[in-house]
Amino acid sequence: MSGGNNVIASLYESRPGQGVLFTLPSGDGVTTDQALRRLKGMARFLSDQGVKTGDRVSVRLEKSLDAVLLAHAVMWLGAIVHPLNTAYTDHEVTLLLEDAKSKVLVCDNSEVDRFRPIADKVAAELLTLPFPEGALIKPPRTEAPTNAKSPAALLYTSGTTGKPKGALISHENLLHSATSLAGIWRLSSSDTLLHLLPVYHAHGLLTSINTMLASGGSVLLLPGFDVRETIAATQACSVVMAVPTHYSRILDEPSFGRDTIGRLRLAISGSAPLPLGLAAEFKERTGVSIIERYGSTEAAIVTALPPGEDSRAGWVGWPLPDVDVQVRDSSGHTHKHGVGVLETRGPNVFVGYWNNEKATSAATRDGWFDTGDVAEIDDQGCVKLLGREKEIVITGGLNVYPAEIESALRQLREVKDAAVFGVPHPDFGEAVVAAVELKDPTSAFDQKLMQSALRTTLASYKIPKSILATQALPRNSMGKLLKGPLREAHWEIFVKQQQ
Repeated sequence: MSGGNNVIASLYESRPGQGVLFTLPSGDGVTTDQALRRLKGMARFLSDQGVKTGDRVSVRLEKSLDAVLLAHAVMWLGAIVHPLNTAYTDHEVTLLLEDAKSKVLVCDNSEVDRFRPIADKVAAELLTLPFPEGALIKPPRTEAPTNAKSPAALLYTSGTTGKPKGALISHENLLHSATSLAGIWRLSSSDTLLHLLPVYHAHGLLTSINTMLASGGSVLLLPGFDVRETIAATQACSVVMAVPTHYSRILDEPSFGRDTIGRLRLAISGSAPLPLGLAAEFKERTGVSIIERYGSTEAAIVTALPPGEDSRAGWVGWPLPDVDVQVRDSSGHTHKHGVGVLETRGPNVFVGYWNNEKATSAATRDGWFDTGDVAEIDDQGCVKLLGREKEIVITGGLNVYPAEIESALRQLREVKDAAVFGVPHPDFGEAVVAAVELKDPTSAFDQKLMQSALRTTLASYKIPKSILATQALPRNSMGKLLKGPLREAHWEIFVKQQQ
């Protein structure tokens, strides 16, 4: 099989074999050749267990080099890797394995007693890491005949409330994102990525590592996110990819600044909106701009900002090469510029939803994927995110985009972060409500003063009718705000006020 059809074969074959690819927390380096031999040994072991092209291999592992190489082995073999969040309950794991019809579940050796009953229930074979070392030295079998459109990964998008939707991500999707980002961000063999993300998520497992593979650079693999360990490791790295919460926690450390960043030249943010105040503080303290990129599970990476672009609230860059974008207005008409629901097509768009043709058809129209994100495309083709289509608040017949209000709230000196959502209102249909996380939780909070401050930048109908202070906004494991619990907790706030 040609390596160009398989994302892992292609990326590894493009690199010099003796160069260091991974550096472990111990300081030990792993070359490209060493990593390739090990992942091919893993692929051979999986093949010996009956795993073949198209089989789903579910992976529930703590972060490690072997966890990364196992995912690479699955894709190299032509099977489909299905990463599982380590926070999932047994019920959630069971539900997803049943839907994926997994051939194999791989867990850490220490978790056998927990996952054996689950594997038995869903008729999946249970394998554990580490694999037997003796099995990994067998000569590899011939690579599976994978084509670029074949699925490489299965990523679930809707959690486990109701029937989950598994997005099938192709080899082409992954290879396109990796090579495009390596070029846009001007990465090279001299770059080292500080890897602090989890490897059960596309950002940490696929986007970040694949991009460094494509660039010829290397990866310093941290076991997890610890503020002081991260700051210390920055000295040896030129690139960091993280979520806004990581940057916020790092900035909470007073010692972090120009003297601690070493040769860091590129800070990249994704998976959640980047507060403009956070970006400004990071640049002021380090001299390095945080740049954003935008993507979704189904559309991989859609847009990215190049190095040197200062952050502007909501602006996430230009489409990747060969990627098209447009917006669809409320009447269903499409436009190359303006405001509407963002649609995209190109080598970034997924194969479809696993065993769900109805959902696939609903999400794709005439070759365009409906992202569900409301965006503005300016005259230069740059994209600004305004919020989720389903999150738009229609108050008194007027559309309010939560992202705009959140950005304005984050500009206030006392606000660390904000979440804006809609709840029922007896007069306006819906009302805008904001929950804010204060920089100093012990400080006095005055809703009326905050509303007054917003009136200098926002039209009156956009001003939240209620602003609630909270100790900490709810987030998922990737730092993304969870508005559902907030909306549910305050769903009847205006109904109660009427009583």
